[in-house]
Amino acid sequence: MAKNRAKDAGKDAVKRLGWWRAHRFLILRRVTQVAILLSFFTGPMWGIWIMKGNLSASVLFDFIPFTDPLIAAQSLATGHVFEASGLIGLLVVIGLYALIAPRTFCGWVCPMNLVTDLAAWLRRKLGLKVSFAWPKSLRYWFLAALVMGSGVTGSLVWTWLDPVAAFHRGLIFGFGAGIWLVVSVFVMDLLLVEHGWCGHLCPLGATYGLIGSQSLVRVKAVNREACTKCMDCFNVCPEPQVLRQPLKEGDRKVMDRDCISCGRCVDVCAEQVLGFRTRIGAEDEG
Repeated sequence: MAKNRAKDAGKDAVKRLGWWRAHRFLILRRVTQVAILLSFFTGPMWGIWIMKGNLSASVLFDFIPFTDPLIAAQSLATGHVFEASGLIGLLVVIGLYALIAPRTFCGWVCPMNLVTDLAAWLRRKLGLKVSFAWPKSLRYWFLAALVMGSGVTGSLVWTWLDPVAAFHRGLIFGFGAGIWLVVSVFVMDLLLVEHGWCGHLCPLGATYGLIGSQSLVRVKAVNREACTKCMDCFNVCPEPQVLRQPLKEGDRKVMDRDCISCGRCVDVCAEQVLGFRTRIGAEDEG
């Protein structure tokens, strides 16, 4: 089978499997992202407090705390000592995302994923070519620089630069100057660097990549022999390099910590080569 054009990714899956099967993980992710946004929205708007706080520090039903691990790392670097609720929230987040799947926060929770997915979709449909290529390791260097910078300055450096928090606040409370951080990410992803934010730069993604590096659920080439090399999965994946090894010889599971577990590669594969599986106790299929 000939290589498909990027803008046609998923069309074969729609024809063969139907619209829902070709979009199910995308739709489930959007429902999850919107539901999480609404859980913050209901309190200030209608007095129904599901989630209090923000993505940096929040509490569910006034009972379960959540603490952003990147903010926590910077806070510890400044010498800040956590209160019990903050420490419990950090342990809850680390435990949850270490268990589920790689970078689940990035694919299923982070509101900036809506922006970067839109940029990627437009780039494919318009046939735009990017101008720059950045190393994948850049986000980890950026993460280290933020933590060290916080230790040197005694302040949380990332709070001044974070488009994720700016977009979340804007959606809930209205946009201010932070909108320019969001616009900058969109323009960068659309015109300058393919998957520039999620795939190369975001230190929060780097943090969750480290946390989820040994998590249980993985994308797996369950029917590798049926692959036609149409490239649809590579065209939609925000981290396409993670698919190279599983689709060739060796381990069929995507073990790369940079996978965001979004499931789009599963959706768009008309041959049903890929699927979600646990990494423990499952025999290769196909």
